[in-house]
Amino acid sequence: QAQLVESGGGLVQAGGSLRLSCAASALSVSNYVMGWFRQAPGKEREFIAGIRGRGIGTRYADSVLGRFTISRDNAKSTVYLQMNALKPEDTAIYYCAASRAAVVLFDAKFYDYWGQGTQVTVSS
Repeated sequence: QAQLVESGGGLVQAGGSLRLSCAASALSVSNYVMGWFRQAPGKEREFIAGIRGRGIGTRYADSVLGRFTISRDNAKSTVYLQMNALKPEDTAIYYCAASRAAVVLFDAKFYDYWGQGTQVTVSS
C-alpha cells in the first residue's frame, strides 16, 4: 500500500521560510508526478506546485511562483517544498500527492495517493 507522509510544517513569522518534506513508501517518486496542494479553512484545496517523475518539468501556482520551490530526491523517495517569503495567506494544511499522469496537472482529481497533511501557520 503506497503511503505519503508529510513533515516540516509549523508556525513561522511572515517573511520566514519552511521546508516541507514528503516521504513516500511503496511508491517510487521517480515514477509519478508529485504535487503539493494546500487547503485553508473554508476554502477549496488548491494546487501549489508539481514536479514530473521523469525528465524535467515543474509547475507552480501563480500565488507561489518565485517564492516556493519543489524538488525531488529519488534515492530517498522524498519530495520537498521549500517555502520562502511566507505570507499570512499561505496559512493552510499542506498535502503531498502522487499522480500516474505523464505531466503535472492542477486538478486534484488526477492524483491517486495523498498524505495526511501538515499544518503551516504564518503569523503577521
